[in-house]
Formats: sequence, structure tokens, C-alpha cells
Amino acid sequence: MDSDYQLNPDNLQSEQEIVINAPIKKVWAYNLDLTNIPAYHPRVDKVDLISDQKSRGADVAYRCHLNDGKDTCIEKDVEVVPMQKIVTVLPEDTMGITDIFDDYVVVTRFTSLNEDTTKMEFCNYYSTKTLKKRLLNLIAKWKIARQSQNTLSEIKKAVEQRHSN
Repeated sequence: MDSDYQLNPDNLQSEQEIVINAPIKKVWAYNLDLTNIPAYHPRVDKVDLISDQKSRGADVAYRCHLNDGKDTCIEKDVEVVPMQKIVTVLPEDTMGITDIFDDYVVVTRFTSLNEDTTKMEFCNYYSTKTLKKRLLNLIAKWKIARQSQNTLSEIKKAVEQRHSN
């Protein structure tokens, strides 16, 4: 199934992936539950369910409270293709990311490698149209990539631990 949400391939800034030793159904189910975010996202302390939905879905928004105690961001899933992908935008934050990269999008892809192994990928998209944004991206790009890989590693740990029990 092709995406309804249009992404500019020139805006792809980083890609991270990890192989999780669990069936795609278990990986998918774990990622659908928004209340799991603080368990796997190293920077998130708490999640408010803005849309009053615990599960991801198109147009479902949620506020992440970061563990620094002061910053928050609102994320919104704009497309969910079951067992394949989730497209998430960042419409608002207190850290300035949306001021710098106003078109920030994360595509999370899920691929079944076999009945007990799943590849999960994050693709971070945003534009850097001005010189200032390109310069800021020299630092931000690597930090975002590192944090994304850390998040994937924590998801892997959590899902594999649940799958082995």
C-alpha cells in the first residue's frame, strides 16, 4: 500500500534500523500502545493522551513530557498502515525543533524478516532551506540519529524481554 502522506525524498536526513527477535505482530502491538513511550524513549518521562486514545491511529496526537522536567513536544500520527508503517509529525515543541525544522516527520517502518524476526526502521525527514538551518543541522542531524538509534535499542530490549516471557 502506498503512502497518502507525501514526503520529499530530498528531506531524508537520517535512517536507523534494528532487528528485533520477535514476530512482527508483537513488535507492532508494542509500538501501537502510546503509554509504552516512556518505557523505551530515553528522553520521555510521561505521555498525555491528547486525543484520548491509548493506541496510535491516523490523527491521534499525544504530548510527550521530557525528563528534563520542563520541555514537551506534541506528536501526531498522520498515517498508520497496519504492520507496515507509522508516519508521525511534530506540530509543536518547547525546545525549538519546530522553529528550526517546521516540517519534521518521522516514518517508522516494520518489516517481517521471518516468523520470529522483525526489522524496525526510523527515517527522519525535514528540510534545511536556509543557511542557518543547514548550519544547525550539522549538529542536530547527528544528535537526532543517535537518539533515534538509542530509542530503537530500547524498543528491542523491551519487546524481546516481553517475547521471551
